[in-house]
Amino acid sequence: MAIRLLRVVSAKKVPKGYFAVYVGENQKRFVIPVSFLNQPSFQDLLGLSEEEFGYNHPTGGLRIPCNEDMFLDVTSRLN
Repeated sequence: MAIRLLRVVSAKKVPKGYFAVYVGENQKRFVIPVSFLNQPSFQDLLGLSEEEFGYNHPTGGLRIPCNEDMFLDVTSRLN
């Protein structure tokens, strides 16, 4: 599967033009391009996050309440 999605597992800095999200029950950290913010399918994921968590994200990053497979499926279509 050829995905240009950068997954970061350490707490290192996020490169310019990217942002971190935490996905699934285990809150796996993914670093994705900010260009995804303009995509309707990613905006649907953001809507799920707003419904479940509001704007309070205690991890300091954006939490996406879906399983990793769904997240990877959605983001792989955005590349």
